[in-house]
Amino acid sequence: MAELNIILIGTCDTKLSELLYLRSQILQHPGTNVAFIDVGRNPVQNSGISVTQHDLIHKYGSVLPSNARELSELPRGELIKHMSACATACVEELFASESYHAIISAGGSGGTALASAAMRDALPIGFPKLIVSTVASGDTGPVVGETDITMMYSVVDVAGLNSLLRQILSNAAGAIVGMARIYLTEHQQNESGAIQQLGQQKKRVGITMFGVTTPCVDAIRSHLESNYNIEAYVFHATGHGGRAMERLIASGHLDAVLDLTTTEICDYLMDGNMSAGPSRLEAAAKAGIPNIISLGATDMVNFGPKATVPEKYAERLLFEHNPTVTLMRTSSSECASIGQFIVDKLLTFAAKKESVQVWMPEGGVSMISTPGGPFADAEADKSLFEAVEKGLQESGIRVISDERAINEEGFAIDIAEALVNVMGLRRNLG
Repeated sequence: MAELNIILIGTCDTKLSELLYLRSQILQHPGTNVAFIDVGRNPVQNSGISVTQHDLIHKYGSVLPSNARELSELPRGELIKHMSACATACVEELFASESYHAIISAGGSGGTALASAAMRDALPIGFPKLIVSTVASGDTGPVVGETDITMMYSVVDVAGLNSLLRQILSNAAGAIVGMARIYLTEHQQNESGAIQQLGQQKKRVGITMFGVTTPCVDAIRSHLESNYNIEAYVFHATGHGGRAMERLIASGHLDAVLDLTTTEICDYLMDGNMSAGPSRLEAAAKAGIPNIISLGATDMVNFGPKATVPEKYAERLLFEHNPTVTLMRTSSSECASIGQFIVDKLLTFAAKKESVQVWMPEGGVSMISTPGGPFADAEADKSLFEAVEKGLQESGIRVISDERAINEEGFAIDIAEALVNVMGLRRNLG
């Protein structure tokens, strides 16, 4: 049985006994080794530590901010940023050696922020990552981001060993060893040629979806996967979904994109709950991969329960999607801004304009904006379509105006076929 090498990261000046216990539980599994990195504020000496705090900051650290002569003088927030950068550089180096198979951490809010930064920034999606944390039952969005970090709630604070925490840390040790074993096995199979040759691998297509564009996405996915050598990666356009897709594109994990549902732009511009940030639409454009964009769910901004909608929007057209989600209809001026955002991103970042198309479903950009629907607003839609069409005129980027609604099956099949044509794929021989 091949040996497993697991990275353990934590603040030894505050959590040494708990981290050493977690280390011991990992090492109880046959064939395991642990690289233990100390990221604490104050140096600690212990034979179980592989990379001491002193070694970490001197080998991987940058110059301290001007407001501190020593690490111990840094405010907590600055310390976490500084140690996160050190830890990220160290973990990057370990991962590059191709000798490590998983990473784990345990701690409170500060340790979690520090360890998660290294996991997000140094490691690719697919590499096993686990954090036992006191904040795992709260809002973990800022911790996990668009990555695949696994969070385990510690129940009690990671502050002194007791029977309950020992059980949880033992479970975490078993979980990370199991994850590492699967990761190693799959990589050994890849190296031995057990997977398909590169030319036979399925093309990976990212598709963005929302509840109000689901029928279209389902039809697209079914058509592509049943007729072409394609596997679909569907991303729920909730903010983190868009960020995850952008990250996978930037890291070369997607071959093409059918960005059907661009609603996250609305939330970014109008301060909704599901923004993917200012960089949305950039990765595919920069990569120059086949990239077909549509305007799915750009008729709405997402908020929480109706009582949480900002007061400035109190008089707007609101629709309760469910008890926890309230949708606001985008106005004509807002739709023009959404269209301009798309135009600006494509004109600025599109490396291969011939690989980009924008499809405008004039019969309705969502399930609830078709004629007679609660968000039907022909004037607002017109502002959106005109902004896109005029902005991309003579740009080399093809704009397709389609009279159908986005969820009509014919629209779904045609936009899927347009992507396939840009990709240069042939239909499977049945």
